This record gives sequence, structure tokens and C-alpha cells, in this order.
Amino acid sequence: MIDTVSVDGRRVAVHRLGVPGGRPVVFCHAAPGSGLFDPDPDETERRGAAIIATDRPGYGTSEPRAADDWATVSGAADDLAEVLRTQGIGPCGVAGWSAGGRVAMALAARHPTLIERVCVVATPAPNEAVPWIPPDLQAGLDALTGLRAAQVNGILTEQMAGMVPRDPFAPEAAAVVGVDAEGDADVLTRDGVSRRLGAMLESAFAQGATGMAADVAGYTLRPWGFEPTEVQAKTLLLYGARDAFGSRHGRWWQAHLPDARLEMDPGAGHLVVVSLWRRALSFLLAGRPAQA
Repeated sequence: MIDTVSVDGRRVAVHRLGVPGGRPVVFCHAAPGSGLFDPDPDETERRGAAIIATDRPGYGTSEPRAADDWATVSGAADDLAEVLRTQGIGPCGVAGWSAGGRVAMALAARHPTLIERVCVVATPAPNEAVPWIPPDLQAGLDALTGLRAAQVNGILTEQMAGMVPRDPFAPEAAAVVGVDAEGDADVLTRDGVSRRLGAMLESAFAQGATGMAADVAGYTLRPWGFEPTEVQAKTLLLYGARDAFGSRHGRWWQAHLPDARLEMDPGAGHLVVVSLWRRALSFLLAGRPAQA
């Protein structure tokens, strides 16, 4: 089910997946991505979980921010907090996959009364700490420093237009979200995974490259709006040993978060969010009673 709510006068899409009336879990999608993605619907149902996920600005049916307004990590977290408060949800657990992990941590740091546990899945460490952005791409981003949001978003939207897959359901399309055909081969062959990824990408690019450009600009050119030490909630870090964003990134977060445990899946790549979704839900729902 999908609702549309107004946050600061903007249209924000809110997806509700899993068990209606179940135990709430917030999910922050990757970049590019949308709140349509449930990593493992069977496991979500088995655990009695109700996933709440928004489309960040410019993705899916969520309205982009104003032309001169940055789509930042902290802004995405604050949008989620407003949705949770207006709908009477919380305290609860939050999971964030890839770029969404930053939003999950920002939500916990900035709105601690709403979040009691955090699960960070395959999220890159800051580039200055564990370099992962290719030098040529970083040089291009550096060249945008000092420009206004509208200029940056326009430039990146044009540059990233070629990354929008013609067929989001094609096997190679998943590469745009960091999925590797070799490292993620075992997970990609599971029933329904490729179809769910395709549906997510179709939704993510409903407005072209608008959401992805704004997202990338916000997390590379603007402050994230939180420090790792401000994430006081108990945190589980899940990473795949076959992922480009593997153990080095997980170890960095573990060293900088106050209460974090790192667990690795030796056979997983970036789709560790699927292979370890059972573990994520077990952690996030610990101590939360099932609904009658």
C-alpha cells in the first residue's frame, strides 16, 4: 500500500509493506531506489513486520525539493521523522541499505525518541576515511563545489540521464544500485529477487534521474547532519564479504559508532540486505511483542 502525505508542503510517498498492523520497521532505500523494495517479503511476513518506507525527494512519486533546496541526508531523516510522528509510529527500529544507511543513522541521531535500534546494511564509510568514489567522479563533484543547489541538480541530472536503464527489469540494470552480477549471483537467482529489484528501479526512475542526482548531490556536497557518536541506539552492521562496500567500510562504522556490532556474510555482495534480512528483523524487533 502507498499513501501520499504532505511534509513542509511537499508530496511524500509513504509505502507500507509486509503485515498490516504488524510490528513497525522503518526502511531507508538505496540510491537510486524507492520505498517499494522489501528485501525478503516472506521473512517480513514470517516476522510479523510492517515496513514503513518513504521515497526520498525526486524518487517514485515523492515531489522533488524546491530548485534551490538541497536534498540532504538530514533532510531525508527529518522527513521520515515527520511521517512517523504524524502517523503515531515509534519508538521502533530502522534499517538502511547502502546510501539509506546514512539516513537511518541520521534519523536515530537527530530523533532519538523515535528510534530504539538501527541496522546499517552495506553502507559506505565517508569517502575521506575509506576512499570509494572513483577519482574522476570525485574531480567532477569537486568542480561543483560552491554552486547553488539548482545548478548542481541540473548538471547532475543531465549527466546521470544515461544511467537510467531502458529496461529496469533487465539483469544488467541492477548494477546501477551497486549489485554485482558475480558477487551477488547466488542471491539474484532466488525467487523474486530480480523482479523486486526491477520494480524498485522502475519506481526510482519514474521522474528520470531527478531523485538520483539530488540524492548524490546531497550526500557528497553537503554535510550529513550528524556525527557517528550521536547515534546512541544499539546498532547492527551487516556487510557482505563479496561487496565492494565490504569489511573495511563495516569496520570503520564499528569503530566510530558508540554501540555497534559488525556481522559479515561471507557469500554475499551488495544484496546482503536480502541474504541477512532475517537477521536484520530479528535484531530490530527484539523485545517487540507481536500484534494480536
